[in-house]
Amino acid sequence: MRMMLLGPPGAGKGTQAQRIVDAYDIVQLSTGDMLRAAVAAETPVGLQAKEIMARGDLVPDSVVIQIVSDRLDEPDCANGFILDGFPRTVAQAEALDALLEEKGLRLDTTIELAVDDTALLQRIEKRASETVGGARADDNADALKKRLDVYHAQTKPLIDFYRGKGLLMSVDGMQSIDDVTTSIMAALDRVKSSATA
Repeated sequence: MRMMLLGPPGAGKGTQAQRIVDAYDIVQLSTGDMLRAAVAAETPVGLQAKEIMARGDLVPDSVVIQIVSDRLDEPDCANGFILDGFPRTVAQAEALDALLEEKGLRLDTTIELAVDDTALLQRIEKRASETVGGARADDNADALKKRLDVYHAQTKPLIDFYRGKGLLMSVDGMQSIDDVTTSIMAALDRVKSSATA
């Protein structure tokens, strides 16, 4: 199973990704983790990224794509993967398509966790108020609102991009965590059965 989860910050992608990883025995590919691993391993692209980050600059798409490419070549990706935090823009999605095609691979599906912004803000405020020892610095309504604005501007267009390719499945992300998992697993089972049909 090769897939990605889409949804705004606070939608529960991390929790659901971990459950999918466990259920399907696939790897979670987090851009942040891959970037740190490449830097630590001092791969050629990792050294390039390290230099860029040391200057305080954002790592360009070309470097991120190369890091994703290197990671997809590792043996643990053979059984499948779930992309986390990438692609974030339509340009990155197009670059990913080209990369996968080059490797003879394709995404099986993209699952959107559909959530309501207002309810998300309420959820984050509730979580912040219940956090023992105080909330994380970014765990507040203002920080989430900024992250949501960025998501709507940059990442939400991916929903139409993948819908246009017939790869999008939408799940109600406002259900309980377990119900969201059940809905995702049902969607993935449909993908699996249509692939083998």
